[in-house]
Amino acid sequence: MQNGEATTTPQRTTGRANQKLRTHTAIVQAAVELMRTGREVTMLEVAKAALVSEATAYRYFPDLASLLQEAMAGQMPTPEEALKPVADSRDPVERVAAATEHLLRLVLTYQGATRAMIAATITRPATAGARPGMRFGLIDHALAPLADTLGTDDRAALAQLKNDLAVVVSAEALFSLTDLCRLDPEDAIASVVRTATTLTRAAVEATAAEAG
Repeated sequence: MQNGEATTTPQRTTGRANQKLRTHTAIVQAAVELMRTGREVTMLEVAKAALVSEATAYRYFPDLASLLQEAMAGQMPTPEEALKPVADSRDPVERVAAATEHLLRLVLTYQGATRAMIAATITRPATAGARPGMRFGLIDHALAPLADTLGTDDRAALAQLKNDLAVVVSAEALFSLTDLCRLDPEDAIASVVRTATTLTRAAVEATAAEAG
């Protein structure tokens, strides 16, 4: 102690840093475990599971979207892993069907977190970048064989197909069918897959007709 002032020792600084890291890790892990239940995810419930106060959780994460973004990182398979069952297929229709079903089953598994993320980013559009955006990687990978065969003049059609699929291959489409149309989840998935493959087949046939 000098001039009546306490000095901060390296050990104390390290101890605080380690404690912050442990708290941060506990909050993220609690969010991951809560996500896996499929139940509603709130900052309060995450804080309870992490054995910290809600105020503490907000000190580490400014909003639920940022917490869910970190919690989801590393939890989802890559597009290559997701489409491994159709890795040998060059048929874009078959690949899009597999990508669509894969995404929607993930949405059902992590339904609470998905709904929370959608709600958070819709009310605060500036945070939309926090959403994983898995559909885009899956769509790109599913259509990769088609992209490889297209000429320069067909690129606009491919881009339009990707935009069309981004609307359909989505949690929002699934929730519209289950929440508003009251479809059973399996029937809802089948409906979205049917729509996605219809769009893809029509685009492929139109491209082939123009080429012919």
